[in-house]
Amino acid sequence: MNKSTYLRILALLLTLAFAATACTSDSSLDAAETADASDTSSDAAMVAGDCTEGTINVSGSSTVEPISSRAAELYEDACGADISITVNGPGTGDGFKSFCEGDIDIADASRQIKDKEIADCAETGVEFTELKVAFDGIAVMSSQNNDIECLSFADLYSLLGGESEGFSNWADAQAIASELGSATDLPDAALDISAPGTESGTYDSFIEIVLEGIAEDRQGEGAQLIRQDFSGNADDNIIIEGVLGSDSSLGWAGFAFAEANKDRVKSIQVSEEPGGDCVAPTVETIADGSYPVSRGLYIYVNNAKVASNPALAGYVDYYLGAAYDEAVTKTFGDSGYVALPADQKAATDAAWAAVKG
Repeated sequence: MNKSTYLRILALLLTLAFAATACTSDSSLDAAETADASDTSSDAAMVAGDCTEGTINVSGSSTVEPISSRAAELYEDACGADISITVNGPGTGDGFKSFCEGDIDIADASRQIKDKEIADCAETGVEFTELKVAFDGIAVMSSQNNDIECLSFADLYSLLGGESEGFSNWADAQAIASELGSATDLPDAALDISAPGTESGTYDSFIEIVLEGIAEDRQGEGAQLIRQDFSGNADDNIIIEGVLGSDSSLGWAGFAFAEANKDRVKSIQVSEEPGGDCVAPTVETIADGSYPVSRGLYIYVNNAKVASNPALAGYVDYYLGAAYDEAVTKTFGDSGYVALPADQKAATDAAWAAVKG
């Protein structure tokens, strides 16, 4: 074999070796590596996960949908066209319904699974693992033409709780707000509500965090927690458009959506108690817990499908690893959701490692 031929064969072998390592499995990044991942692009320069061919179906929360969609885009870009990932956002409740029927691989959720949903999964033999992936605040919003700057939980209950059924003007809620100790001067203006519907985890989280305690204190067990006379929607983008449609609107949606539209809508500061500190939703106040309307975001993975579908394991590896920082914190370009602190991210990684065995 002459020298020229030898060099050509050597170059070919090196090329094949490089290609063979391009799609090797990569474990989740630790906190320091996650920070480094924020500077990587969405192309194949990001270390690929397990690039096994397959199809993955994800459905559920419209709030978590952008994170899962971005992770899917990054994974598909890194691995090629042999992996097909479908992500839909009909709402957390609808996602759990499909998940417990075994129709999807992952349920996106903006709240934790309910006891009834756990029972539904058990009845169909679906065993799952809960993975917290981020934090999000629920932004209370109005038009930028609305002079209201801060609302307490008491104010929000007086406007949106079960006792406010039929109120069509902000001022209609003044008596209830005053009874609850609020000194907020509610305006004489149309109360146009744009908010999530019953299928949305954001709807459930808002009730649990803001309204439930006050409703039960005032009305006792079995209280009507929220008014039923508004049309809700599971799509945060439609909620944003509804808020824009009235100068005296009132609504709520995931913080990331409000932040992405901060030049169009107004995020109202919130205080937990009447006369308390008014806190605006920001990445910092959500991360440190000072913003009172904050919650965790989750994905639920079907354990059996992890074992039967290698592409699913690769996608979740990549979701929690190379794609994590970009998918969570840069979902909307320069803005997004709030990444987990190191200890909680480590707990998520450990829970995922236990599923894979």
